Amino acid sequence: MKAITYQSYGSPDVLKPANFPKPVAKPGEVLVRVHATSVTSGDYRARSLDMPPGFGLIGRLVFGLFRPRRQVLGTEFAGIVEAVGVQVTRFKPGDRVFAYPGGSFGGYSEYVAISQDAAIAHAPDNLELDEAVAIPFGGATALNFLRDKAGIKNGDKVLILGAAGGVGSAAVQIAKSFGAHVTGVCAPGHRDMVGALGADTVLDYTRTDPADAEAAYDIILDTSGTATYAKYGAALKPGGRLLLVSANLWQLLATLLARKSQGRKASGGYAPERAEDLRCLAGLAEADKFRPFIGRRFGFDEMPQAHRYFESREKKGNVVVVLDAR
Repeated sequence: MKAITYQSYGSPDVLKPANFPKPVAKPGEVLVRVHATSVTSGDYRARSLDMPPGFGLIGRLVFGLFRPRRQVLGTEFAGIVEAVGVQVTRFKPGDRVFAYPGGSFGGYSEYVAISQDAAIAHAPDNLELDEAVAIPFGGATALNFLRDKAGIKNGDKVLILGAAGGVGSAAVQIAKSFGAHVTGVCAPGHRDMVGALGADTVLDYTRTDPADAEAAYDIILDTSGTATYAKYGAALKPGGRLLLVSANLWQLLATLLARKSQGRKASGGYAPERAEDLRCLAGLAEADKFRPFIGRRFGFDEMPQAHRYFESREKKGNVVVVLDAR
């Protein structure tokens, strides 16, 4: 089978095609013929080793000290179940599925064998596979931060910094599904997109600084890596939550040490890969409350170009890579 691999850290040019034996499903595994994968920040960081300040050594320990530990990237994929192991009860050949291997990677290949107990779920009937593939990374991150870390509820005022990205565009829609009033912050060229996703208010970050607001938001979710509690704490209502999806070590430490008042809190971290979250997101998609925004699609042989687009200032929404027209 064909896969895209990398043997060293660096630019998108390190991504090269290679051939591997087709995997065989073990007793508890599902063999998926991959239709589409994507480029996420997880793939970008593992490929480039461009980590937020303070996390350089941690990145090498996670991804490989001197060379990549896992040489086939792909934090999410979608496709058709080709075969199942003898112990599999949740899936059958022919099922449309999407999966979130996360840091285990593997999606940049024609076939993937994955445990039925991993983060894999049936794809929503109303989404094509090259749309469903973009549900996991952005959707699960937004869901975990908004629902689990912040306890979002109906009527909350939510500010989303970086609302045009993969996580931000999912967060706009998921926050709206909980009945929140959403303000999205983005570049001027992305305002129409964020508004179309359902944001009640859209701010151009080059003209408006939402940090100037006073006690305006119940939740502030930052995907841009620019927020600090020192800057945005005053914009939170009493009991409000600042959520740092993308932050460097110093931002996180400053958040822990910052003096907070009136029940305001701040938190960072990551979103775990869980099948129940994928099923929740699939349900939102089937109810027309969440549809991943696809910025651009590329062919499998265009993987380096897809990574370059991901790094560019033009990038918006999700970057999808389609293996073929199956």
